[in-house]
Order: sequence, then C-alpha cells, then structure tokens
Amino acid sequence: MKKVKHFIDGEMTASVSKETFPNVNPATGKEFATIARGDAADIDAAVDAARRAFQGPWSDLSKAERLDCLVRVAHGIRARSEEFLKAEMKDTGKPRSFAAKVDIPRGAANFEFFARLARNTEHTSFHTETGDGRGALQYVTRHPLGVIGVICPWNLPLLLLTWKVAPALAAGNCVVVKPSEETPTTATLLGEVFKDAGVPDGVYNVVHGFGPGEAGEALTKHPDVAAITFTGETHTGSRIMEACAPHIKKVSFELGGKNPAIVFADTDFDAAIDGTIRSVFSNTGQVCLCSERVYVERPLFDRFVETLASRAQDLKVGDPFDDDTDMGPLISQAHREKVLAAFASATDAGAEVVTGGGVPDLSGKFKGGSFVEPTIWTGLPEDAAVIKDEIFGPVCHIQPFDEEEEVLAMANDTRYGLCAALWTRDLQRAHRVAAGIEAGLVWVNSWFLRDLRAPFGGVKMSGIGREGGVHSLNFYSESKTVCVKL
Repeated sequence: MKKVKHFIDGEMTASVSKETFPNVNPATGKEFATIARGDAADIDAAVDAARRAFQGPWSDLSKAERLDCLVRVAHGIRARSEEFLKAEMKDTGKPRSFAAKVDIPRGAANFEFFARLARNTEHTSFHTETGDGRGALQYVTRHPLGVIGVICPWNLPLLLLTWKVAPALAAGNCVVVKPSEETPTTATLLGEVFKDAGVPDGVYNVVHGFGPGEAGEALTKHPDVAAITFTGETHTGSRIMEACAPHIKKVSFELGGKNPAIVFADTDFDAAIDGTIRSVFSNTGQVCLCSERVYVERPLFDRFVETLASRAQDLKVGDPFDDDTDMGPLISQAHREKVLAAFASATDAGAEVVTGGGVPDLSGKFKGGSFVEPTIWTGLPEDAAVIKDEIFGPVCHIQPFDEEEEVLAMANDTRYGLCAALWTRDLQRAHRVAAGIEAGLVWVNSWFLRDLRAPFGGVKMSGIGREGGVHSLNFYSESKTVCVKL
C-alpha cells in the first residue's frame, strides 16, 4: 500500500511519532494509502526548515530568479498532469470531467499568474512639499513576512493550495502547508515538483495530519509563523483566530457560505437553468460558491422548478473515471451522514422533495462510495435550519418571490456573505440588486467566472480579507514607507 510522507526541507519524511492514518477513496470506500500523521514536532521541523530557507537561499536569490522558480513549478505540474489528476481523483472522488478542466490546469496557472503579476507590480512614490522649496521624497516598498502557515480544504485541494502558496512565494516568503487530512496526496506530489524545479530546500514544506491538538493547531500557534491563510469551515476559522491572537498574526480566511441565486422572470431561461445546474451541483455541491438557496420570481417559478428537476435527474452519478460522469461522491462517509441528516431535517420540516433526497443505487466497486442523489426541495419557511445552515452537498431549496425588496431581504437574511448569482435581462435591476446584496462577490448572468486579478472573499461570517491579484501579494507582505528629505 502506498505511503504518503511529509515533505520537509526538501525530503520525504515520516512523522517523528511514526504514526499514520488511512487515506480512503470516497468513490469506493476503500483505503488505498497510509498518511504520515504529523504533530508539533513535525511542525517544528518544517517551520525551522522554512525559516532557514527564508533567511538564506531563498532570500539570496533575486526576485527574478525566485519568480523563474515558480514558472518552472507550473511547467512541472503540467508535465505530470495525468499523475496529479489521478491523485486528485483518488483523494476526492471527483469526476475526471471536472478535475481535468478545473483543478489541475488552475493549479499550474496560479504559479504563472502570480509570477507574472509580481514581476509587474509597481512601487509607489510621492513628492512632498516641505515649505523650504526642497521637498521630500517618500517611497513605499513591500517586504515578505517570513514563514506562512497554509491550511487547505479538501474540496479543491490543489487549486486552493496553489492559490495561496503561489502568491506567498511570489512575495518572497517560505511556506508550511497543512493539507486536509482527507486529501493529502497532491500537496506531497507538489513537493517533488518543487525539488525537480530547483527550488531551494525548505521553501515549500508539507506536514500532514489533523487540526485540534495536532499538526494544524501547532502550526497556528507556532511563534515563528508570521501569518496564517485558511480556507474552510467558519467554526474552524474562529478557532484559528483564537490560536493566532497571542502573537497578533495576520490572518486571511475564506470561510463558509449559504449563497443565494436570484432568478427574475425576464431572464434568459435556458441560460439561468444551465447556470443554476452548475452552481448547485458542481463538484457534488462541495464548493463554497455553490447556490444552496434559489429564489425564482413567481411567474417563472413552476416552470423553473420542473425544468431544473428534470436536468438534475439527468445528471450521471458514479464512476469518476468515466468521462460521461457528471457527479462523483461526497468526500467521506462522515460527510455523507451529515448531508443525509440535512435531507432528513428538511423532510421533517415539511419540505417537498422535488427530486433526489436519498442514496443512488450503485453496484460493484462503487456500492461502498459516499454518493448521494442530486436533490431539490421547495416549500420550506425561510427560518428552517436547512435554509440557514451550510450543507455543502448537491442540494438546493427553491423559493418563489414577488417583489425585488422581498427577495433582497431573504437573500441577505443569513450570517454568511460569500457570493450570489443574479439572472435578469434588466441591466439597471442587475446593478441595483447587486449593490444591495451583502456578499463579497456577485455574478450577473454567470457563475464561477472571475478574473484572477479581482479581489475574492466574503463578508460577515464568510471570511476576513481578500485574495486575488495584488490583494494576495499585499497580504503576504508588509509595506514600508521611506521618507527622504531633499
């Protein structure tokens, strides 16, 4: 059976404790690898390696040389794309049709994007009048923080890992990565790519393991870690913030969401159906940007529900390696139990199950997988638990509305505020409603479409800070103003 180790100071290493834990393929329910189980001692070793690299070989390189390293890493991912693809699919169970088009290409592109951006980032300077006719020159420089702790989720493992690691390194830092215990493989494989790309040892380190009381907590509390970037569940983000508080560490959090999609009666119907199918069921609903609440203007409501349900029933659920598969399993049996509990809660609250609501009948090796049916509900009150709480599965509730003010109030009645989708042909309405929605990102007549230069992040309990473009580079560095009297 395959053994996945930590990657520390340029070497694959076992845990100091020698402990491991199983890695299970969620499509089959079968263990296929053992993973090194890290603790505080492993984090200490990784942070020490990162600190030494930051103080020596990484900082000794010129900015251009460091950015050239990132480009070589991008090329290395592409050269081994099939290997990365199979590893990601085994870890997550996601279909080839999704992972091959999204996860792996973006994993490589993130390094090239931030390398290119960092090369072209300009410094700011000012000429200040001083009253003596000579003035002063003030200029602003940016400097890396040191060692960055990167804690990654399991839903888009390589994509979101590189989304954080690439700008952290482009800004001149070194990193210690704690991947999700559910999806460890591509983070370690990336270590091999870093080694082959000639990146100095200690720049990129990976420690596997769990959070509370183990590797994750040790990373957040480590005094030599200057900042923590985390994508994941809101409660975990709160715990991480507590752990970072004694050292006043910088934090960047992209947390949960309970995102609304609003469909007005004047919309392009087919486009809205296509977009909503994607925004509800992509990656088995395990994307923080998915739409779990869908609001449809009443004249269109019945037709929309019927058509969306028909399209959901046509989704092919099963073998991730089948190119025709639309939807794979949930990440684990434990997560499936959580999602099925939400299905039961909705039924108990009086939901009309339009389609789905159970477990698909799969045979053969996929019978033990963590699959659920694509599910649509109607008929629940807005205060129902499943309307308020993030489910993170292939499910949505569809609610009719009559007035713009009414749907805005329902859309904003949530403790989250990550994103929203609007579907309308009325441009004035689109701008008006987008301005009124309490979210960090609003799509109009689209979904999952974003320029990597744009800021990304949530409001309320959906996060702190912004990622993307210069917003990422600014988080991973500190500004210094130098004032020179002329």
